[in-house]
Amino acid sequence: MNELKEKAIQCPYCGESISVLIDCSVPDQNYIEDCQVCCRPINFSVTVSADDSIEVVVSSENE
Repeated sequence: MNELKEKAIQCPYCGESISVLIDCSVPDQNYIEDCQVCCRPINFSVTVSADDSIEVVVSSENE
């Protein structure tokens, strides 16, 4: 079973839509990943519910 799911997000800096992989085996996550376009650090807050729905909230470094 593949625990990685692809999700589209919008960079809070450059506004580009980028595709990221979410590890669904961890229900609550907070981490930083650089934007694939502008290379600035994006804060990720990920919640995976029991029915496998994924909520991803992204913010800039200073939010």
